[in-house]
Amino acid sequence: MNKQIISPDIYSNAAMGQIPRLLGNLDRNQFSSTYGSFHRDYWLEKTSDFPDAVRQFAVHALALVYKHDFPNSKYKGNRNLLNWTIAALDYWTKIQHKDGSFDEFYPNERGWVGPTGFTTYSCAEAFNLIKDEIPKDVKERVEGALIKAAFFIGKGESEEDHLGNHHAMACLAVHTVMRVLGRTDLEGIYRKLWDKFLTYYHPDEGWCREYDGPDPGYLSAVVSFLAKIYVHDPRPEILEVLSGAVETCSYFLYPDGSYGGILGSRNTIHLYPHGFELLSGEIKLAQSISAKAISAIGQGNMVPPSVMSDRYLVYRVPEYLQSYLDYIPKSGTLLPLPYERQHTQFFKKAGIVSCRIGDQYTISNLSKGGTLKIFNVVSSECLLNDSGVIGVLSNGEKFTTQWIDQSFKLSVDSNEWSVKGTAKHLPNPKTFTPFKGLIFRLIMVAVGWNPTLSHFVKGRIRKLIILNKSDVPLNFSRSILFETSHITVRDVFTLTRKSISITNINLGGEYHLRYVPQSRYFQPHELSNSSTELSADELKKLNTERSLLVQREIKI
Repeated sequence: MNKQIISPDIYSNAAMGQIPRLLGNLDRNQFSSTYGSFHRDYWLEKTSDFPDAVRQFAVHALALVYKHDFPNSKYKGNRNLLNWTIAALDYWTKIQHKDGSFDEFYPNERGWVGPTGFTTYSCAEAFNLIKDEIPKDVKERVEGALIKAAFFIGKGESEEDHLGNHHAMACLAVHTVMRVLGRTDLEGIYRKLWDKFLTYYHPDEGWCREYDGPDPGYLSAVVSFLAKIYVHDPRPEILEVLSGAVETCSYFLYPDGSYGGILGSRNTIHLYPHGFELLSGEIKLAQSISAKAISAIGQGNMVPPSVMSDRYLVYRVPEYLQSYLDYIPKSGTLLPLPYERQHTQFFKKAGIVSCRIGDQYTISNLSKGGTLKIFNVVSSECLLNDSGVIGVLSNGEKFTTQWIDQSFKLSVDSNEWSVKGTAKHLPNPKTFTPFKGLIFRLIMVAVGWNPTLSHFVKGRIRKLIILNKSDVPLNFSRSILFETSHITVRDVFTLTRKSISITNINLGGEYHLRYVPQSRYFQPHELSNSSTELSADELKKLNTERSLLVQREIKI
């Protein structure tokens, strides 16, 4: 393993520097009707017409820095900070719907785990940290809101929320309320949620389904959420899930310190570190992941809280603060990460394959059209970052091979990996116009009072902008061939309809195509990232002969 700087202060520094930003987003005026709101766009800038409940997740960070002594902190025991934390908890109770739910993206959304589950967990933890200092009336309101939210979460998903990390958070939120408030009547609800979560987990490959496949960023979230439960409820069945998930996460930590990305179903590049710290005493590989992550954060190669939007900053700051508090010194020889040892690993159900041969580490999601990363381990250089094919048909429609499809034909052996399938129309979520925005708001006002109708609308939105996929008349195949001194990437395109031609094709580059709000943050390797555009002669050959072979060699 390369020499790394491993210090818990890296967590603390990354988080503490963002506390002023969180406080700047908070309405700190006790005479304001929105006192305690973290949604600055709503209470000050007036660019939002409803309060986004997810912003209240930040209350956990305030409670942590009030209660604990972090390096160079000016916040511990500060009376003003305590009052603002109490106000934020109280404001959370005021924006709750009668059914126990909250809104995130639009009025009357009544989101299940995002936002209800996430903010229930954060508010329960914040409440637990300062409960002895909360006025009685506020305390009663917060306890009541937590209980209502827990029972709402316990009803399960009804908005086609096919996300493993959300089911893990549902378990954590209800378990935390049960623990903090001593509510034994939530035990049955928690067990039901746990059983449902297990239907999203693939125990033989150690990953959770995120829509239609694994996503490394959100798998690290599952590790974080379940490890937080395991600390208080150390059942073997939880540790078994965590052990498998930690093992799978390790394949997506790359030599340059980046993580996840185009290989995942949701393209996320964030890593939740707290779970790996909590597990470092029991799972040796968790220590290795933690050590690499700390070093990568310190070097600026892993996405820090500072570059994230306000909506998702609120998740990262408390996660890093908890990682500092629960840091376990890395002792002895760390287990090698996959890129540090010779191996070939094929996650058959996921369609993901990786190998370390000589000095190169290669990993590809064949089920996603062969998205691919190749690294030189010695130099930590990313030799190829290839998110597949993006192109334009003669009728103006865009297409891509970067889409998970279980009908793709995959083949893996020691010398060649390959995928064959049909390209997909490229989803293109439209932006709101004032008129469309007004119509949408009117619809939500009209039907949003009814939870069933509200969840139906959200399910349709999710299908339209995230899950929708349809074929275009273009077959493709991608082969990755391992040679002694280089890796050959061979793409073949075949047009299947005479009336269609292609005006543009780009190979490679980093393009995150699926709608995922918590993605597309900048990483340093993008500065040297490049794609290959087919020439006019190559396009002419494809359109004339209806087939084209494109071959690239990557020297290793």
